[in-house]
Formats: sequence, C-alpha cells, structure tokens
Amino acid sequence: MTPTIGVFDSGFGGLTVLRALLARIPQARFAFLGDTARLPYGSKSRRTIARYAAESAQFLVREQAAEFLVIACNTASALALDAIQDAVSVPVLGVIHPGAAAARAASHTGDVLVIATDATVHSHAYAAACQELGLRALEKACPLLVPLVEEGWTEPGTHKGAITAQVIETYLAELLSESARTGLKPDTLVLGCTHYPLLRPLMEAAVPAEMRVIDSAESAAEAASRLFSAVETGQAAGPAEIACFATDSTEKFERLGSRFLGRPTGTIQLVDLGG
Repeated sequence: MTPTIGVFDSGFGGLTVLRALLARIPQARFAFLGDTARLPYGSKSRRTIARYAAESAQFLVREQAAEFLVIACNTASALALDAIQDAVSVPVLGVIHPGAAAARAASHTGDVLVIATDATVHSHAYAAACQELGLRALEKACPLLVPLVEEGWTEPGTHKGAITAQVIETYLAELLSESARTGLKPDTLVLGCTHYPLLRPLMEAAVPAEMRVIDSAESAAEAASRLFSAVETGQAAGPAEIACFATDSTEKFERLGSRFLGRPTGTIQLVDLGG
C-alpha cells in the first residue's frame, strides 16, 4: 500500500522540503498544506501558532490519511512542534533538529551560523538545538530575503540576482563580524528558512570557501527518509502523487509554487480550517 506523507507549511516555502522528499521517497503519496489564509505565523502568539499548526496537522491526518507528518515550516517547528505531536497520533518531524544535526556532522570547529526569519531567530530554537549537540550557534534574522525570493530575484548572473547577492553579502558580513567579536570560529552556515534553498548558489558564493552551507530542507528530507524506513525502497511505478491544499491565495500558490517545487504544482485545492 502506498504510504501518505503529509507536509505542512504556513505558506508555500515548504515546497522546497517536499521537493527534497520527492527525490528520496518517490514511491509515496504526498499531501501538502499551506495555511496561506493565516500567514505570517511569525506575527502571532505562540498559543495561536500552536492552534493553527495543530488544526493543519489534523486536516492532513484525518482528511488525507497521512501516516507521517513533516512540518516544513521553521516557525511552526520552533514554536508548535509539541502541540502538533499532541494533536495527532502519527510520527512528526520538524525542520530545526535535522538542520542542527547536519550542522553537527559538517562542523569541525563546533561553531555555526544560522540565518532565518525574525520569528525563528527570536525563538532561539536553532541555538537550543545546536547547544544540545555541543555546538555554539550565532543566529541572525534576514527579513529582506523572503520577499526577494518570492519576487524571483534569485538567479546568479542577472541584475536582480546581483541585488539579492549584495543583500546576502551585507547580512553575512554583519554576522561574520559579530562572530569574530564573540570569539567564534564558524565553519558552517545553516539556512534556517524554507525559502532560502532557492538562494543557495548565492549563499555559497558569499561565504568563505571553507564554510559548509546546510540546507534545512535537504536535511529534513534526509531525516524523514530515515524515519520513514518502513516505506519500501525502490523505484516508483510512475510520477509521485501530489495533492496540494491551501487555505487562501490559490492563484499565488499555483503561480509561485512551481518555482519552489521544481515542477508544476497542479491545481491547488482550497480548504477551510476555520478562523
């Protein structure tokens, strides 16, 4: 029987996680939900985020029969993972601990940098996850990057890409300067937002040559493939089945989603999860 894996994000950036999952578990059925009616989660209280995320998780489990859940949202992973696990009876994986574990495997100095959105940085979830693994982490919010990604200013060698590259270089220069002041010797950079994989070439061009760049979407998908080891391996009989749902803005989802997924999303189904 084909397993169903539910993937949840507050928007559609989590499609980068789904893209990485498709490469590792091609024989599964995927149900992706973007809670676009209630974003941004980062401006909400922890209690509200937990309620929204739990409702979304329950939709994927009850309505789509998801047997596993991947929370492809850094804010929900940081602030609501416990609430999601309490709300459903299936295994749940967030994106933060896999990203920290990948940083631990990559780092030789034990010092890492993390860039993310304001909400994720203010939660200090990455710093805590890194500390549990014996790493020292320095976090920085990079609020300009998500809108630049959504505008498509991501291609190296283009005028718009060059502007985004300058923004990245400014953020990283500030972060590296702060790390030097605090005595850290970072050799690893964690991309702590699911939009940032689309900026990876620009990130790698901006960091010192010896610094490893950790893509949290890839790390989460790799962890998921291990967690879901009960899924039979082998080649899928055909293209993976994907069903995408949104609570609002299906037109924007369809227009931008293929950029994150690397393939057409197909028709986005509108669902109502309440207020």
